[in-house]
Amino acid sequence: MSAPIATKKTPAELRLIERAEAGGGQREALATLREAGLPSRRVEAWHYTDLRVLLDRAMQAGAPAGEEAESILAPLLPHSVVVDAGSAEAISRDGLAVSPSARIPEWNRALNHLDRPHDTIRVLNAALGATGSQIDIAEGANLADAVELRAAPGAAGAQAFARVTVGKGARATFVERVSPSGPGSLSTLVAEVDLGDDADILWIVDQEKGSGETHLGQLTVKLGANSKLRLFVLNAGGALVRQEVHCETVGEGADIQIRGVNLLAEGQHVDVTTTLTHSVAHTTATEIFRNVVMGGQGVFQGMIKVAKGAQKTDARLACNSLLLSDEGDFFAKPELEIFADDVQCGHGATAGEIDANHLFYLMSRGIPRREARALLVKAFVDEVVEEIEHEDAVVALEARIDHWLATH
Repeated sequence: MSAPIATKKTPAELRLIERAEAGGGQREALATLREAGLPSRRVEAWHYTDLRVLLDRAMQAGAPAGEEAESILAPLLPHSVVVDAGSAEAISRDGLAVSPSARIPEWNRALNHLDRPHDTIRVLNAALGATGSQIDIAEGANLADAVELRAAPGAAGAQAFARVTVGKGARATFVERVSPSGPGSLSTLVAEVDLGDDADILWIVDQEKGSGETHLGQLTVKLGANSKLRLFVLNAGGALVRQEVHCETVGEGADIQIRGVNLLAEGQHVDVTTTLTHSVAHTTATEIFRNVVMGGQGVFQGMIKVAKGAQKTDARLACNSLLLSDEGDFFAKPELEIFADDVQCGHGATAGEIDANHLFYLMSRGIPRREARALLVKAFVDEVVEEIEHEDAVVALEARIDHWLATH
């Protein structure tokens, strides 16, 4: 076997290492970052997102300000319990307990088998000194108010790790809020969720970083018997964004429902990479992403993995892209890896422009061309938003999308 080829560190890698050394991150993770650096397109999991090159460009977009950026944000959903995932204060209320935690994510194995021997996002999270929080939902609890996770936006970016356990039969809504920090910043947020048997959660990722900012997020979920995960991802900002989702069904009857919208404009690179692992029989999953590309570059990598013996699995994924500019690109890579013979699995990807017949129909009714295009784009993305079984969430997310469409 040939020895690995040593590569010269990019300016972005050197700045990251210097920052990690100054911040007192986890020592072993920092040593791995020094030795291995960032992945390039030679690493299959990062083939469409060459982190060495793209991070260097993003960090050159602007230097972090000298003072911490302040961001006053009303909760996405009314009456939410806001938790600073980077420095969680103790919270105790009916069915909900939040406490600071000294734990760090396990980083020395790859959650995506196409990554390197270690997990890239987790290495950065630990090496940059992420602070942790433990969130527990009691067995049988039904939280009336959403739990909103935020990482306090510092000028250089925030690093946070959240560990969430949802007890048997519990019901809860979570919002993972990713807000602006400052030009040239890098933030990471790693969340691990364990769903007990018969638990049901809605998890919303609302990512609206500013231009010139980088965000690397990772959500991992293990689902117990007859549990249900409803996940919605909205990417509507950031210069360089990678959102990973890794789910595993460990109990029969578990169900995964993922919907997402990626809104891309000039100067952005947004990557959504997911793996849905079905480890036991009689589990289901559906995953649909809708992408609006006004410019920039988008990536979707979706893998359905069915283990040997996981019979009667029913899993499907789709990625649909609307290309509204010749300046934008979108790469879709749906995959199946199946080791059972009694399953129903499928995947697909489409890309195209606005249907000319639909546009003509609206314009023939007196609607100006610009407004007609906006209506068709809105209908394209609202179809998946409206599948969320939470009225306040639908209203809030549609407002976010409407604002983006009006701006772009």
